[in-house]
Amino acid sequence: MRYLGVDYGGKRVGIALSDESKAFANPLVVLDNNESLVEQIEKICREKEVELIVVGESQDYNFKDNKIMDEIRVFVGELENKLKLKVVLHPEFLTSMEAERIQGKNHMHDASAAALILNSYLGINKK
Repeated sequence: MRYLGVDYGGKRVGIALSDESKAFANPLVVLDNNESLVEQIEKICREKEVELIVVGESQDYNFKDNKIMDEIRVFVGELENKLKLKVVLHPEFLTSMEAERIQGKNHMHDASAAALILNSYLGINKK
């Protein structure tokens, strides 16, 4: 079983996947944020045998929710209802900027940001 990491954005959503031992995460894909988003994530979760989803919790420098957090909370509720999997929020701070700094801005930097979120979660929640 694996964990799925999500970097939620208004236009694009980065997806990352852990290895089976849950030791590290790799970028997987960037999805368009549209009406089929939850269904696409559901398919990935089925195919990759995902047991937990980690979604980045977007906050500002004062640890207050960014504007997009209302959308993220709705998205998390949709995932929980549709997929019947545990979904956790994990603090993320400037992961998109960090991914862009590491690899440059390209078509996969949102997925790389998701991998940073998931790797942070895995590091804190080692079994």
